[in-house]
Amino acid sequence: MQKNLEVASMRTAILGAGALGIIIGALIAKNGYPVDLVDSYKENVDALNANGATVTGFLELNVPVRALTPDQLEGCYDLVLLLTKQTNNETALTQFLPHLHKDSIVCTLQNGIPEESVAAYVGKDRTIGGAVMFGATWEKPGVSRLASPYENTRKFAFTIGEIDGVLRPRMQQVQEILETVGKAEVIPNLMEVRWTKLLMNATFSGLSAALNCTFGDVLASPKAIECVVHIADETVKACHAQGYRMVEVLGESFEQFELKSDAEIPQKIELFRRLWDNQGAQKGSMLQDLEKGRKTEIDCINGVVCKKGREAGISTPYNDKVVELIKEEEKSGRLHDFSYLSRFAAI
Repeated sequence: MQKNLEVASMRTAILGAGALGIIIGALIAKNGYPVDLVDSYKENVDALNANGATVTGFLELNVPVRALTPDQLEGCYDLVLLLTKQTNNETALTQFLPHLHKDSIVCTLQNGIPEESVAAYVGKDRTIGGAVMFGATWEKPGVSRLASPYENTRKFAFTIGEIDGVLRPRMQQVQEILETVGKAEVIPNLMEVRWTKLLMNATFSGLSAALNCTFGDVLASPKAIECVVHIADETVKACHAQGYRMVEVLGESFEQFELKSDAEIPQKIELFRRLWDNQGAQKGSMLQDLEKGRKTEIDCINGVVCKKGREAGISTPYNDKVVELIKEEEKSGRLHDFSYLSRFAAI
């Protein structure tokens, strides 16, 4: 990759050096672009500084990096790649505000549809968004596992765009930095991509967190995968109610996941199994949070489908049940097991 000297001199921070942040930071640093990994978990920061950013799984990599806790920040950054949980936005962005200048770019790569929330803290003019199209699992401080095949990651890593769909020159700068990781497509329909990625998270991440299992466990269970079909259908219908359409991912239009009749369920199951067959070992980020006793982003994922569905008069019982089960786990501190699948039987 030939560097644009102006981009190569941009001061970049990854805010939230978790599962995705470690992988993205390692690859940006490996390709010679200046990047600071910022995280509030001091043990993680110490491990990154002492041992470098380590990637396992579908990619084996170790790269020396510079990591900081928020209280160690100095000066201003030109680009911030926001990878914290949405539940941490208020704290993380309030702490980071003094380190933004008037032309700083904050690119939220978070789950859900976070642009409005981020813009409320940093300003709409400084906010752009993007979807991460590969999976990662936190291993331990300083170590993350790439959970998607690296070949796919190189081909379909990010889609990024402006909230209003107007493509400004700054997008090319962000694109160059992100393409150290994999293909970063600049798009005019960010919000449609957001809804498509929301479907990906609401289905397998949502149900696997509710049942305390891997994606593969969901794929292998006829009853669980049928629930996934209904979660997806509700998401497509809520998306349409907002005036958006699902887009194509990995060569397949996600409009296909709308369910016109129950007779289509076997066809939808086959499509899900074909698209997710190489991600069976993956755990969604919400289950990883529950395992650590942390609050999940459920209100920002399946909860968005429920909220927008209610506003449009669309029934979302499967997403409602996922939210209910995960909130039970958050409240009790105890993870469910696969037997809780029976809770969907009454729908």
